[in-house]
Amino acid sequence: MIKQFGGKLTKALKARYSQSPNWKENKFLNLEETTMSISLKTLPKILYKQFFEKNGREPAQPLPVVPFDKAAFLAPSEKAKLIWYGHSVMLMRISGKTILIDPMLGPDAAPIAPFATKRFSENTLNLIEKFPEIDLVLLTHDHYDHLDLASIKLLKPKVKQYFVSLGTARHLEKWGIDSNQIQEFDWWDDAQCGDIKITFTPSRHFSGRGLTDRAQSLWGGWVFKTPTESIYFSGDGGYGEHFKAVGEKLGPFDFGIMECGQYNENWHQIHMYPEEAIQAANEAKVAKAMAVHWAGFALAQHHWKEPIERFTTAALAAKLPLLLPKIGAQFSVNDELLTEWWKTLE
Repeated sequence: MIKQFGGKLTKALKARYSQSPNWKENKFLNLEETTMSISLKTLPKILYKQFFEKNGREPAQPLPVVPFDKAAFLAPSEKAKLIWYGHSVMLMRISGKTILIDPMLGPDAAPIAPFATKRFSENTLNLIEKFPEIDLVLLTHDHYDHLDLASIKLLKPKVKQYFVSLGTARHLEKWGIDSNQIQEFDWWDDAQCGDIKITFTPSRHFSGRGLTDRAQSLWGGWVFKTPTESIYFSGDGGYGEHFKAVGEKLGPFDFGIMECGQYNENWHQIHMYPEEAIQAANEAKVAKAMAVHWAGFALAQHHWKEPIERFTTAALAAKLPLLLPKIGAQFSVNDELLTEWWKTLE
């Protein structure tokens, strides 16, 4: 279990983090004041519901995953190809590069908790064996539902390079990844991967894998720009002014992959409501969007379908085009709506 916590903080690391303009008061801070309004009085009720009241919060049967077609994925294409594996896992083929974002393919989002938070789909770690060589793994932050030890271990022989939020490299290094393969990013830092310009963008969230490392690494989203395409991955977080900043600095975007799910009134400032995700997409100048951070784990008290149902309703009202891919299905930004596949499931 100790290995799950990742790399230890050291004075040298803290000294390096403190050089960031986003490090204040001995930790990383959001751009606007952010709190979690969970009191000691409400915590027992929240924990009880989280671990014991699961009716409707999890699908009645495991969610199916479309089998991976390696030849179709690697076939030459002028446009990016994307595959969503539930929650926030995105596999992309763009400008001849294979990129994997937040590759949490493990079965449990709470490996250090007394009770498991089980994935809605089965045997997803087995997908890694079928994946091709991966040019780049991207990590938005270090929470367990985004950074998974078992997945990183299985991916290690396939991955050439890692772009990660500032402070997250220590976990990968602890788990045996060569530091020369890892590049850390502060907000608005950018780097090239072939002809793709990749920028790390702000979000309104937090980080930490234990009791003593909260906000000791950064969190954010990613922007991908090629000569012909522009894609925005929002990362986890609550609604805030940063979406307008992303749109103004880096937009407009052909496609936005927006966080939508695991929200609750007690932690509203760090996870958007679905209606806010649509508002955020519009403010970031996104032309077409999809929802992630749902259909993976029950990390909040809402029905498992509620995020996507509210997201689609809000998008229709805002006249924002959507894509609704099945888990594991390959798609491109130019595709049409696809199907409301969850409606046939309980």
